[in-house]
Amino acid sequence: MADDAVEMKPTLGLTGLTMNAMALIAPGAFLWLTFAGQAAAGSGPQGTAPAMWIGILFATVLCLATAVCYAEMAKLYPGTGSSYYFAEQSFINHQSAWPYARLAKFIVGWGSHLYYWIYPGVMVGVIGVISGYLVGTLWPNFMSASNPGPAFMMVVAVFFSFAVAYIAYKGVNGSTSVNIAINVIQISALLVFSVAALGYRASHPAGSAALQFDPQTSAAYSYEFATTTTVAAGVSTDTIVRDANGIPQPKLDSAGKPVPFHIDYPEKDSSGGFLSHPNAKSVIRMHNFGFMFVQATIAILILVGFESVTSMGGEAKNAKRDVPIAVITSLLVQGCFCYLFEYFAANYVLNSGYTMQNAAGSAAPIGDLMVLVGDALFGAGHGRIFMLAEAATVFLALIGTTLSCINTGARVTYAMGKDSELPDSMGALHSANLTPHKAIWTLAIISAVVGCLTVVMFFGDGAAPADASIAALPHGFWSSFGYLTHDKMAALPNSFLTMTLASNFGTFLLYMLSCLTCIICFHGHPQFSFVKHLLIPAFGLLANLACMVFYLVGPFMGFGTKMEPLIALGIAAVWAIYGGIYFLKASKSTGRTTLVQNKAGAA
Repeated sequence: MADDAVEMKPTLGLTGLTMNAMALIAPGAFLWLTFAGQAAAGSGPQGTAPAMWIGILFATVLCLATAVCYAEMAKLYPGTGSSYYFAEQSFINHQSAWPYARLAKFIVGWGSHLYYWIYPGVMVGVIGVISGYLVGTLWPNFMSASNPGPAFMMVVAVFFSFAVAYIAYKGVNGSTSVNIAINVIQISALLVFSVAALGYRASHPAGSAALQFDPQTSAAYSYEFATTTTVAAGVSTDTIVRDANGIPQPKLDSAGKPVPFHIDYPEKDSSGGFLSHPNAKSVIRMHNFGFMFVQATIAILILVGFESVTSMGGEAKNAKRDVPIAVITSLLVQGCFCYLFEYFAANYVLNSGYTMQNAAGSAAPIGDLMVLVGDALFGAGHGRIFMLAEAATVFLALIGTTLSCINTGARVTYAMGKDSELPDSMGALHSANLTPHKAIWTLAIISAVVGCLTVVMFFGDGAAPADASIAALPHGFWSSFGYLTHDKMAALPNSFLTMTLASNFGTFLLYMLSCLTCIICFHGHPQFSFVKHLLIPAFGLLANLACMVFYLVGPFMGFGTKMEPLIALGIAAVWAIYGGIYFLKASKSTGRTTLVQNKAGAA
């Protein structure tokens, strides 16, 4: 039962606020999930993957500029609603911009929903992916770990949409406790992997005996694989020789002994496709300015979330002091430290035994690398145990980041419902839990749908598996339904990348509008600072705008693929058109004007 007169209670301190923001950034989860999408966007001859690390650095700088804007506005206007609330207060309290307060807050609020309503769906979709990977690892005869079944992943996505929504529905204090535990566990676990990956590279110089990974069995082997030449459609292909259980057989020397696998760090293959970094300097190089932009447009997914805490001002004990600190701290700890370190290690460890092209064709390249590194560190066969332990922490992190986003998105929806910019029912709080329960359950339904769309063609476009890999899948509705031929899947858009870019486009739009709002907020204000309130917001606005524009021009300049960014733009365009229609109809039905007639009219 809900009561519109019920108000949120201030229960969160600085630690709770920071942990809620950190849960959405979640470096453990996103290293695991986004590496696959970034690899898929850059594995061909025009691949952008070499610039993965520098793309993340650029996205981090962009986010820091935006974070400063959020922190500064939170000092002036603590409350529930985040950028939506900031837009209203910034305009209504401005000497000349106040007539545009309602229009501004609706545009910002509607645009933010493109991010907040798609993002949790992408997260539950990835929970489906990692679930399929783990099930395939434990029961390879039922499911392929590298290529899980779309039907299975969809069911998991739907289940977790409602399971996580239920945690959000029960209240923010329970959510915060979950997020604190998850943050400690996931950061510790992924730092262990990163150190192990760097150790593997340091202890295996080119030419030394090492391990190579086999995606079909999801295991690492110390020997060269025996191959045989097969001819299909007039094309000769080298195929790995396997026994009845699918185990790759060793190549034998003249004495009949297995030939040890010797590692190398080739940069490109014969067609120009990127394979690995020959040295540490290559990891942090830009390689190509366009490559950096492509990677940044994907990498923004791993950094968003610092602003989520600004939606919890109504539940903060000291919002003016703690919310701005939590915004900056969460991004500095997770973005500047955790991500840059983890992504450096994950890129640096790539080698001839596991290349970027292997990563592009896998559901979980970080999991594969954990198996390889774990076998080297703990002994043959123990890498899988290491991966499963790490995967458990990633699984928890995904739940935490989904929970944090649902909490944030629901509160923005709640603020718009309370202002009658969305149906009034969205502005109701549950009388016992003090949560915007109707907004939460609406978001759960949307997340379930988006989650299914995210995984329906997870291996489309550049991630399309070879026909031999498709033929080797365990046959069954849960394991192989939805897989077409390689050529057909390669011709279809990658659904994960498409939905990620759609969410990211909403992020760029929201962050750009927030930077603009900050400039307006402090224009003529007594606390105006040229650096914090003009220079930094202007940089953030232009950087976000540049990334949005690159969605359009990048594919036609030969950077990345065309299908996914253009479809993402189409989704954004439809959302914008629908928003305009909804705004006009809602205004007409309620008798409200687009421009505010007096300052009190926007409150």
